[in-house]
Amino acid sequence: MNGATPKVEIRNLRKSFGTKAHRRTVLHDICLDIGEHEVVCLIGASGSGKSTMLRCINMLEPVDDGEIWLHGTGGAVDLAEPGLDPDPIRRRIGMVFQSYNLFPHMSVLRNITLAPMKVLGRSAGDAKATAMHLLQRLGLADKADAYPDQLSGGQQQRVAIVRALAMQPELMLLDEITAALDPVLVGEVLNVVREMRNDGMTMVLATHEMGFAREIADLVCFLQDGVILESAPPAQLFTEPQHAETRDFLARVIASGRL
Repeated sequence: MNGATPKVEIRNLRKSFGTKAHRRTVLHDICLDIGEHEVVCLIGASGSGKSTMLRCINMLEPVDDGEIWLHGTGGAVDLAEPGLDPDPIRRRIGMVFQSYNLFPHMSVLRNITLAPMKVLGRSAGDAKATAMHLLQRLGLADKADAYPDQLSGGQQQRVAIVRALAMQPELMLLDEITAALDPVLVGEVLNVVREMRNDGMTMVLATHEMGFAREIADLVCFLQDGVILESAPPAQLFTEPQHAETRDFLARVIASGRL
């Protein structure tokens, strides 16, 4: 952060699942500022709350308490406000999941142009031109007429990213986007994220790719049991972690050969 108003401000975010008698809190008073054009990586063991946090930002999960302020087009809005219509917000936020969620009965081009035409009211010609430009940039122009089951996992994930980018979002949320990929396909997807970073896209990534987080992030947040236990620039967090839990997690990552 450089002192300017952050793109996203999260204040005392709390989220629980389950019945009143068996309530399990998965996010405890999360506070985080995400600057314009910054890349924030969320790391931590499975079940630490990374994906839930992303889903709360994209209004896929209602929150129990706290605020999530999104600044930018149309002013500031609290995404945690009860009863807020999610549709205008989701036009401003792109999200890509570890499962590609492409429509299997539609071509690559149709998958990408559907939302810009239906949601943003773009003409077919305009939507197609944008889609082809993005596919060309990501090395997929020759797959425009293919169907998802004709693509590799890495290609499908790149198409999913193109589909999100075609909506021209202000913020991108990436939830373990390489988790379902064969290791040889991970690199081609991470290259796309590098391109988005170079283009200045504001991004929040939940990832197990520690080396990539170290390379690309402006800020790394280590989550444990629904708490941001530590957050720092990667050069600091990966070399001089302040908490024993962070040191233990990174030691296990290093032992597994992932950093």
